[in-house]
Amino acid sequence: MRARIYQPARNAMQSGQAKTHTWVLEFAPTAARAVEPLMGWTGSDDMNSQVRMQFESQKAAEKYAREHGIDVAVAQPHKRKPVIRLGGYGENFATNRRRAWTH
Repeated sequence: MRARIYQPARNAMQSGQAKTHTWVLEFAPTAARAVEPLMGWTGSDDMNSQVRMQFESQKAAEKYAREHGIDVAVAQPHKRKPVIRLGGYGENFATNRRRAWTH
């Protein structure tokens, strides 16, 4: 059985970092998905591809995989660089603004 351990990225529709602090162990699919001819639904006989476990840390996920004989690939997260401006959000509406208004 092959699985991957990763830290999920933030939601693209929000600026917050919620649900990005846990680590996820997700099994790789072992069989290709098949299209059901009558309804056109996509299905698979692989039940492990539906399993997605969350852990508090990377070490906990690796320990679980080691104890259960699961071969894993660990993907390290890409941390975003924080945007820190001197005036913050209020700088956009300052009356003494020297730069051009762009939008």
